[in-house]
Amino acid sequence: MRAEVSRFRTLQPLAFRRLTGVVADVWHVAGEQGGGGFYVSPDPRLVVFLDAEPPQLQVKTDQARLERPRALFIPAGVPLWSRLDRPATLSHIDFHLERGALGQRLSQLSTASHDTHLIAERSQLLTLARMAAAEVEAPSRTDLMLDGLLTALLGDVLGPKADAQGGDLPKGGLTASHRAALIEFLHLHLGQPITVAQMAQAVGLSESWFARAFKTSFDETPLRYVAQMRLQAARDLMTDPSMHLADIAYATGFADQAHLSRMFRARFGQPPSQWRRRMR
Repeated sequence: MRAEVSRFRTLQPLAFRRLTGVVADVWHVAGEQGGGGFYVSPDPRLVVFLDAEPPQLQVKTDQARLERPRALFIPAGVPLWSRLDRPATLSHIDFHLERGALGQRLSQLSTASHDTHLIAERSQLLTLARMAAAEVEAPSRTDLMLDGLLTALLGDVLGPKADAQGGDLPKGGLTASHRAALIEFLHLHLGQPITVAQMAQAVGLSESWFARAFKTSFDETPLRYVAQMRLQAARDLMTDPSMHLADIAYATGFADQAHLSRMFRARFGQPPSQWRRRMR
């Protein structure tokens, strides 16, 4: 990425986290009046500002311009200019996406666009972005959490919107706010039995409506998705050699160690004990 920045200084060390096909980083900076920069990247990127109010910042591309942005989606190769109207401190999370990784996520959004998007205030973006930034700066959950938040952010910025009067859901299925609420619920309750009714209640939809929207969004049933989350969480915990399989099974919602072992072997083609030996 080419970046020419003037009259800005960092306030904290850069925090970053890698996902498959994505690098997320969180910046905290202070800028003088008139400070700004020029940026162009070979990869698409999503930027969301984390402060309570959008910054006193002007951003523009060759085709669009916005003052006080909440979020930016900049396609690969598109130049971006920015300028501060007054001295300010600001924080933002940036997602640098490989094109293949972006394409996989956009395939879930029926009307997603690859154009530049400069987004003004939108309350759910701040909520999602702050949750994502917390996972970058102080990881406490598996990559699935951050990955889901990224997909929700892209869905909100690029995807179709729900009807303002509460009508049909977008063709892409669950909205960004639904996804964020669902991901938070699942990670908080992954060690417990989870039903479709509970998931629907967590996002404020009827069970039948939720099940249809979920299938549209993820191309699988809610319970199969939860099962995959449990397996991924269990595999992450298995990298800690001090944890016993029985404890891992309990923490991730499996009935017992034997249940975890059967599901793990069916999914990954080898028993947990063999996988752990290979990871040492």
